[in-house]
Amino acid sequence: MVQIGDVKLEGFPLLLAPMEDVSDPPFRAVCKENGADIMYTEFISAEGLIRDAAKSVQKLDIYDYERPIGIQIFGDKIDSMRQAAAIAEEARPEVVDINYGCPVKKVACKGAGAGILLDLPKMQKMTDEIVKQVGLPVTVKTRLGWDNDTIQIIEVAKRLQDVGVQALTIHGRTRKQMYKGEADWSYIAEVKNHPDIHIPIFGNGDIDSPEKALDYKNKYGVDGIMIGRAAIGYPWIFNEIKHFMATGEKLPSPDIHERVSVAKKHLDFSVEWKGERKGIFEMRRHYTNYFRGIPHFKPYRTKLVELETREEISAVLDEVGEVFDTVISPVAV
Repeated sequence: MVQIGDVKLEGFPLLLAPMEDVSDPPFRAVCKENGADIMYTEFISAEGLIRDAAKSVQKLDIYDYERPIGIQIFGDKIDSMRQAAAIAEEARPEVVDINYGCPVKKVACKGAGAGILLDLPKMQKMTDEIVKQVGLPVTVKTRLGWDNDTIQIIEVAKRLQDVGVQALTIHGRTRKQMYKGEADWSYIAEVKNHPDIHIPIFGNGDIDSPEKALDYKNKYGVDGIMIGRAAIGYPWIFNEIKHFMATGEKLPSPDIHERVSVAKKHLDFSVEWKGERKGIFEMRRHYTNYFRGIPHFKPYRTKLVELETREEISAVLDEVGEVFDTVISPVAV
């Protein structure tokens, strides 16, 4: 069991990563149903929260079926982050998470996200203020460093632990790498195995199969794994990993009917949460991923991203289930 404050996670926990424009309540719902143990919201701007910006405030929406869940905030100003943490706490998550890892230029180059890794004293001060502000466990997601010359991840972990952070997720890339190249988990293992580190350490980066998840668990000794891009359009990966770790056997890939069923459920959640027009629009980015690997699917994808009512889209999804009924299940990617 892994414990984050009062949050108890059984076994070897699998975390759903906070992904901008992806990890909204509809997406989290289908991941939770398919085995995610703890999830995080999309990252939320501290400035947006304290100014009551509609887009930021809506990201605070959480539902009981998602629990346990963390709300993730980002920003470059200490006082704004402290205030935002207080606002996030009012939404009643189990955890408040700080983003010290976003590599996107408009975030990192302003000193937020991964940008704060260039100023460890500020990072420590900001974290200390947030921990003192809220009564919930505070966790952090970060990267190895800004670039290969500034990797100080053990020092980062020590400083965060010293001010009261109760778990740390490390993405095995630097900010300069963005999402390119291979994630280096050896640094994550160094943190986990350091004698001065006693908080849970979660690894993140490149986990896209049950075999790799088990291999990295055994090789690097982390307390759990956070999964991001591999879950987009494939929420089944959580249960597949759990089954493989428990039995050594791979579950069969979901057939076309399961893919259709989950895509429709995701669509329904999306419409219910954001209304038909916006819910349908934001769902369009997911169809390619749900049906990746199915030959000759393009005409149906075109229909799915052009139709404007839930009923029409559901009808096309039903047709997909019928037309591709005999297609061999695509392999998980």
